[in-house]
Amino acid sequence: MNENAHRQVEGPVLTRVRPEWVDHYGHMNLAPYVAVFDMATDALWPSLRLGPAFRTRGLGTFAAENWVSYRREVRLDDPLSACSAVLAYDSKRLLIRHHLFHAEAGFESARCELLFLCVDLAARRVHPWPEDVLAAFAASPQGPAPERLALRRPS
Repeated sequence: MNENAHRQVEGPVLTRVRPEWVDHYGHMNLAPYVAVFDMATDALWPSLRLGPAFRTRGLGTFAAENWVSYRREVRLDDPLSACSAVLAYDSKRLLIRHHLFHAEAGFESARCELLFLCVDLAARRVHPWPEDVLAAFAASPQGPAPERLALRRPS
C-alpha cells in the first residue's frame, strides 16, 4: 500500500460559473462545487487508467466520502480550473484531492478530498484494483497527506 502517492494534474479551464449555479449572495452556491469537482475527477481518471476504459472492463469507481473546503468566492462567468492529486490508495480504495482555482486570477476557490472504491459493476460489490491501475497509482510522485479523510475509518 502506498498512502502518500501524489500526482499533480493541471488542466485548462474546466467550466465557467453558470447562471443557475449563482445564489442570492451573487456567488457560486455549494452544490455546484461538487459538480465541478466531479469534472476534475473525470479529467484526472485517464492518467490513472480509470474512466470510460475502466468501465469497459466491468469496473467502476464509486465515491464513498467527500469533504469540501471553501476558500474564496467565485461569481457568474468566472473561469474555473483544477489541480488534482492522488493522496493515498490501497487494494480497493483511492483517496484524491482537487484544488479549484479561478483560472484567470489564479486564487484557490475551494478544495475537495474524495474517497473512491473500486467496484465490480455487475456484482455491485467492492473489488480489488487491477494490477495496471495499481501501477498507475504507484507511478505517481510522493506528496502531502490528506487533510480530512482517510483510507479507512478509525475503529
